[in-house]
Amino acid sequence: MLLSLSLWPPRRRSNKTGSRTSPKPYLTDQQWLVIADLFPHKPTGGRPRVHPRACLEGVLWVLVSGARWKDLPERYPSPATCWRRLKEWTESGVFLKIWERLLSRLDELNGIDWDEACGDGTFCRAKKGVMASA
Repeated sequence: MLLSLSLWPPRRRSNKTGSRTSPKPYLTDQQWLVIADLFPHKPTGGRPRVHPRACLEGVLWVLVSGARWKDLPERYPSPATCWRRLKEWTESGVFLKIWERLLSRLDELNGIDWDEACGDGTFCRAKKGVMASA
């Protein structure tokens, strides 16, 4: 039996996003330059680490969309990598510093109306109704 590659199905790129253009990143280049120095470069040998900006974009996608980690699109690093980096950044305080720097930059540009605030408590359970002290 002779097999020929001409009979083999052609390889096609799968376009899973349904779009021919990639979506815009959550962070602009200027925003990245404000926080880029917060990410330490740790060459530890072995496989090279994924760039922190790519992981941060993946984390922001999950936070903005509210989706599960396993639903992270293929254009971002693996869900496990993004989750581990978020955990690492949160425990080391880097994520809080990122938030503070970007928030202060937005405040400098008068992009925050401090007279308005909104609290969302939809994630809180009330299993047996309101507590007696309320």
